[in-house]
Amino acid sequence: MNANELTIAGARDALAKGELSAVDLTMACLAAMDAGTPLNAFVHLTPDIALEQARAADGRRGADAPALNGIPLGIKDLFCTKGVPSQAASNILKGFRPEYESTVTAKLFGAGAVMLGKLNMDEFAMGSSNETSCYGDAVNPWKVDDRKLTPGGSSGGSAAAVAADLCLGATGTDTGGSIRQPAAFTGIVGIKPTYGRVSRWGVVAFASSLDQAGPMTKTVRDAAIMLGAMSGHDPKDSTSADLAVPDFEAALTGDIRGRKIGIPREYRMDGMPAEIEALWTRGAEMLKDAGAEIVDISLPHTKYALPAYYVIAPAEASSNLARYDGVRYGHRAKLGQGDGIVDMYEKTRAEGFGKEVQRRVMIGTYVLSAGFYDAYYNRARRVRALIKRDFDLVFADGIDAILTPATPSSAFGLGEMASADPVEMYLNDVFTVTVNLAGLPGVSVPVALDAKGLPMGLQLIGRPWDEAGLLNHAHVLERAAGFVAKPQKWW
Repeated sequence: MNANELTIAGARDALAKGELSAVDLTMACLAAMDAGTPLNAFVHLTPDIALEQARAADGRRGADAPALNGIPLGIKDLFCTKGVPSQAASNILKGFRPEYESTVTAKLFGAGAVMLGKLNMDEFAMGSSNETSCYGDAVNPWKVDDRKLTPGGSSGGSAAAVAADLCLGATGTDTGGSIRQPAAFTGIVGIKPTYGRVSRWGVVAFASSLDQAGPMTKTVRDAAIMLGAMSGHDPKDSTSADLAVPDFEAALTGDIRGRKIGIPREYRMDGMPAEIEALWTRGAEMLKDAGAEIVDISLPHTKYALPAYYVIAPAEASSNLARYDGVRYGHRAKLGQGDGIVDMYEKTRAEGFGKEVQRRVMIGTYVLSAGFYDAYYNRARRVRALIKRDFDLVFADGIDAILTPATPSSAFGLGEMASADPVEMYLNDVFTVTVNLAGLPGVSVPVALDAKGLPMGLQLIGRPWDEAGLLNHAHVLERAAGFVAKPQKWW
């Protein structure tokens, strides 16, 4: 096995025993990244920073080495990294190199992690297929015919890089499923923590009341290790919760006897592929075999989640993206004689924002406009409160976690949905958006391959602030499923 194919936990043990140095591990990942260029996962490479951090990690080895000492990671292009391009995959931020470090990356570096580079994503995290990026499409390492498949979005570069062993783990962000859906499409683990568990400071905003950063890793144990390093209170983020961070790895006892797992009847969508339905049933049986009690539950407002999400998220995006005007940083359009400041704003945004971002900004501006604020935005906020109450009632009834599909299908071909009605693409988020609207933790676990040989995942939704319990349920599901398939190397 090459060093870059190790898990975070495996590499940590090898480093501690002196079987491997952080520099060797980093060099193995840099070589894999070089070979993995056709995947278009890494978009800004930082080998000098990586080797400097790896040498420092080797100097810190020993019993008191931090949690991620010497572990090479990829960082989604949404996280501001000091002196390194941080573009959110948008032309409007071309040339932007922040003078500060996001809280998440600062915490990861403080835990000894090594940054290999920045990862591809959908522009401003708006997309479910990584086809809206200014860097071009990221490509799924899984291949079953002559098509190139999507790795999912918006954290498509992160998912592709972890699945192809270009890095040992990666950061993602999740506004409506952008960690969990690409994790399911690439056969890896992705967790979206409770809103407020991980600081949003220094992460380029899409929809501030929905965005949450989380880890994307090869195993549940790795997710627990990485989430522990990323979590914690941050006074710079007013929505960050001042709560102690449990030892997520220690919580992986593998014992879920007597736990109640809810199966929501509203998630049985019309036209759901039989394979997804069968996978869901099998997942429930695995948890039952592990001693959990399976309970049918109702989340009656689920059917309103997607429309509510696609009102609230664009509304917040139109507000957040108003700061990109060509005045202070990033792209500025060339102006003609007689052009004023409004011309500069209009030309800069027309050139800098891609089509999907423009579409969502326009939807958001429309639903916030004077005549429509109550009809759309306020109504969506009320629906959001009802969706959250559905979950509150279920958890108050003694349910410990909820099992659902992660995605309505396995990965589809790049370009296959691009020309379709954009609503078709939005339906990819059907199982994931409720979790963001309610602020809950959710994790995607790879469980099986479909008939074509592509990975499929199941989602577990946890109680607020119970990432520890949620990861333990995911650990049991992962162990029972025994998913060890890897993509055949074609790149």
